[in-house]
Parts: sequence; structure tokens; C-alpha cells
Amino acid sequence: MSFFRRIFGKGDEPEEEARRGSISKEESLAAYIVREHRMGRSLEEILDDPYLKNRCSDEQRLRLLERPEVIRAIGEDTAAAARERVQRT
Repeated sequence: MSFFRRIFGKGDEPEEEARRGSISKEESLAAYIVREHRMGRSLEEILDDPYLKNRCSDEQRLRLLERPEVIRAIGEDTAAAARERVQRT
């Protein structure tokens, strides 16, 4: 949606707008996990990072660990172990 349409136009329904926002946020957080892991940080360290913890709930972190791009980056076994760890907290 363009800047002017947001200001002067009708805009989207609140539910659709919120859903798009959460998708964008989830994609951003998934990219953060992948980027930090590629830089050499352990998944445990990334999941305990205040940046991530302050931006999503445990349920959202579980969803992030099920995203295909995150699984490809960290490995399926590592993702499964991390999901179990998040569920225990």
C-alpha cells in the first residue's frame, strides 16, 4: 500500500493489516535467526537473545523454528532440539 493511500485512502481492514504486519515481523525475525547463525552464533544463544525474546512469545519462537528457511540454515535436528527447549521454558 502506498504512502498516500495509507494517509488519504480507505486502507485495508484492521485484521488484514495486522496479519500482514505479523507476517512481515515473522519473516524479519526468521531472517535474524538465519543471519546470526551464519555469523557463527549458536541457536541457543540466538533464542536467548533479548532482541528476539522482546519481540516474540514462546509460541512465536516455536513457529520461527518451523519455518523452512530457518530449518535449512540451522539443520533439522538442531531445529527439533530447539523447539523442545522452547516448549520446556
